Amino acid sequence: MNLINGREKKIGRNDPCWCGSGKKYKVCHEEFDRKIDMARLAGHIVPARKLIKTPEQIALIKESAKVNVECLDVVADKICAGMSTEEINDIINEVCKKHGAIPAPLNYCGFPKSVCTSINDAVCHGIPSKDEILMDGDIINVDCSTILNGYYSDSSRMFCIGDVDPEMKKLVDVCKECVELGLKEVKPWGFLGDMGQVINDHAKANGYSVVREIGGHGVGLEFHEDPWVGYTTKRGTDMLMAPGMMFTIEPMLNAGEPDVFEDSENNWTIYTEDGSPSAQWEIQVLVTETGHEVIAW
Repeated sequence: MNLINGREKKIGRNDPCWCGSGKKYKVCHEEFDRKIDMARLAGHIVPARKLIKTPEQIALIKESAKVNVECLDVVADKICAGMSTEEINDIINEVCKKHGAIPAPLNYCGFPKSVCTSINDAVCHGIPSKDEILMDGDIINVDCSTILNGYYSDSSRMFCIGDVDPEMKKLVDVCKECVELGLKEVKPWGFLGDMGQVINDHAKANGYSVVREIGGHGVGLEFHEDPWVGYTTKRGTDMLMAPGMMFTIEPMLNAGEPDVFEDSENNWTIYTEDGSPSAQWEIQVLVTETGHEVIAW
């Protein structure tokens, strides 16, 4: 259906497809829409058409992702004990400037820096500072989001600084395993809950809890799009995954309880309520006709 003056108009099989491909509807998205309609009638949550990325959009998002990955690669080469988190912020700015890109977090809803740097019990949204110095034994999440020619990419990595306690290293490793297991569940006509359950199950099996209030999100044409992606969901529930959807997988695992709180001074940084360490890896993934494609990690 197309909306014209607020009313739906049925697309003929030989009309141009709604996606803008220029192909006839019958050879482009007719079967796609049939599957969406069947899922909707069965009571499932289905993606709106605006969430389905076109091949042209995907190509441009991938260019943004190249900058995103380079930012984190350079951080990986340089990060060390004695470095301030402000220096990480400088790296992101330098790489983005080199490519004519923009750090997406900068001034986003008032966020003051170009990257999030979250250390130990900081779950996410840590704000870089020249006074915050990485110490031997720290774990840190560097969350980088970039805009290139209006297209968004978003990923994060964990880094272990120097001689890290084995229990903290295990938390980092298990969190990455959760992302990898979740990624295997990303396939067309499955459900986001399929991914959420396998992530939650693996975290709990290793004695960890998953943060409930903060999750992944659609991304590409905007910084944060639908759907919201949780990791305490159940298989067969949540939004249907359709080819062309793009979102992040970014579970946040706590070594202790799942409860978190927001820093009352900066109104951004999220910490574990019990002071236990937390870890997060984030990837940007595209649902394809045959499975999935990782866009940024």
